Amino acid sequence: MRLLVINNKSSGLGDNAIYDFLRIIVEEGDEAVVRTVSPGCRMEGLVADAESFDFVVAAGGDGTVTSVCYALRYRDVPILPFPAGTGNLLSTNLSSPTEPRAIAEVAKQRNLEKYDLAELEFDDETGAHRIEGFAIMAGAGYDAMIMGGADSYKSMFGQGAYYLSALMTEKPEKAKITLTVDGVKHTTSGIAVLLVNFAKISPDLAVTHVNDAQDGLLEAVVLKADRRLQLAPALFAAFLDRRGQHPSRTDAMEIYAGHEIEIEASPALPIQFDGELAHAMTPMRARSLPNALTAIIDEEEVIRLQTLRELDKE
Repeated sequence: MRLLVINNKSSGLGDNAIYDFLRIIVEEGDEAVVRTVSPGCRMEGLVADAESFDFVVAAGGDGTVTSVCYALRYRDVPILPFPAGTGNLLSTNLSSPTEPRAIAEVAKQRNLEKYDLAELEFDDETGAHRIEGFAIMAGAGYDAMIMGGADSYKSMFGQGAYYLSALMTEKPEKAKITLTVDGVKHTTSGIAVLLVNFAKISPDLAVTHVNDAQDGLLEAVVLKADRRLQLAPALFAAFLDRRGQHPSRTDAMEIYAGHEIEIEASPALPIQFDGELAHAMTPMRARSLPNALTAIIDEEEVIRLQTLRELDKE
């Protein structure tokens, strides 16, 4: 077995769990190549020879894991997300374990499944045109403000940095928002727009009650109200109940779905993707990349998908 590990040592609390994983999974005759992510490096270069390995382990936060997934889009290279960051939302959405020995078992089982990715297009603060990939969510508005405020607290508070940032971030201004969804324009207003590929922000909380990261669609969720004291990232779940059911508070959010979504706002809103600040303001355009990710998933996720497919047949 040959495995390639893309490791961001700066992610999360730096507990080096990835090396425990390697000690467990590597046996006599196996080869593990570890490549470390450094500031400014090009992910495409780190995974240029990925097809020569049995699978790729993406170890880091959601930003690192997403970068690996996007660099390997449509290349049919199996990717094992290794949660080593603050949020680890891709692993959460794939029902993946967090303990190294359990992750090694998932790797050995090698259950593969295709999922959608997405990409975001915008002009940054220097005027440069950028295209960035994301796996979980991108957003414009209050969520980006919270992500930016959390950066300086992550090393001390971990995921609690988002909660602290939510409390310290000033009340957001409502913006006039124009969404163009697959060519159809919608005018609304709100404090943020979330573009959702995977919807879970914790194991039992989802931004939307109906989400399928295999349907080739993105959901655009317009947050209408200021619920700062609900904290973030659970801020967004304030509009939902604990079962992920969408309540009848239709003034709390608006949901649209499409293959390609363009966002314009007045005033312009800051942009984030998978928790990374874009250092850019709207407008922006997002598009779904159907079946672009080949992920190694846990048996629990296999069963969940099989159950859903059986229900769809009925």
